[in-house]
Amino acid sequence: MPRVSIVIPSYNSAKYLPETLQSVLQQDYQDFEVIVVNDGSTDDTESWFAAHVSDPRLRLITQANQGPSTARNTGIAASRGEYIAFLDSDDLWHPTKLTKQLEILDGDPHAAMVYCWLANIDHLGNPTGKIRRYFSEGMVWPELIKHNFIGCGSNAMVRRRCFDDLGLFDPATTGIEDWDMWLRIADHHPFRVIREPLVYYRQHPASLSNNWFVLEKSFQRVLEKAFSSTEAAKTRLKSMSYAMAYLCLSWKPVQSRHRNHVDSSRLLRQAVSYDPKLRLTAGYMRLALTILLVRYFGAARYETLLNQARRARKALSSFLSPQQFLKSAR
Repeated sequence: MPRVSIVIPSYNSAKYLPETLQSVLQQDYQDFEVIVVNDGSTDDTESWFAAHVSDPRLRLITQANQGPSTARNTGIAASRGEYIAFLDSDDLWHPTKLTKQLEILDGDPHAAMVYCWLANIDHLGNPTGKIRRYFSEGMVWPELIKHNFIGCGSNAMVRRRCFDDLGLFDPATTGIEDWDMWLRIADHHPFRVIREPLVYYRQHPASLSNNWFVLEKSFQRVLEKAFSSTEAAKTRLKSMSYAMAYLCLSWKPVQSRHRNHVDSSRLLRQAVSYDPKLRLTAGYMRLALTILLVRYFGAARYETLLNQARRARKALSSFLSPQQFLKSAR
């Protein structure tokens, strides 16, 4: 029986799945099984898997499209490992990820979950230079309810017993089903963090979808569940948690391909209505400035300025890298 089960929900990801699976096969810890759940894909995921995957540790389960929560639940139900690690079908892992996460959980029997830092990559797999660093560990619920610092669905390794005790992913929390699950676990068990970027989180170009309306309902459901089931002492965080959720949601329209600053402004006002002190935070100020720039310059001009800023940051990051410093010192 494998020690670790790796669950990969996949929907129309044949373009990225080969590289994702390769990053799993290159792990320096090899006692694992991989369950790819093909969630009703219309691309050639199924035929590619049949033609190119021969490792008996890798399995494909195909189901009608039901969303990532149900796909993960299908993978959990089919898994056999003591630990379950999740990986989105377009993300990548550092070769030491499983080893380092196992060391943490084996060394701390009280910890239910371990996460790590993230390194962003673009849709082509190139590093963007951004590392997502978080330090929270222990009983993290008060921090996690304000912000999902786990960051993405490819980060966590979880003890199987958490799902046995607390249930599976909630399909009604579309877009933030992982945050809902982590909150339920964090309400009962401590988390641990590895302060290294062991996940490469792929960022895709802005979507045309107006899915922030669906996401708003998901945020409301997650927060209602979280505060209905937790101890009374934690309810003091309710206003701030709703404010932070709406601040996060407020970014979605202005980050979409159409740079919809109108909906972002509406959602930001809603965030402030929950907690006026939000205006004093760096996150609020950064978003307010973004909305102002899009409104003033228009979407096309703002996009040009943003791309110029990204290129400058990437060039500066390269110039300041240790490799470049050593090269120039020779």
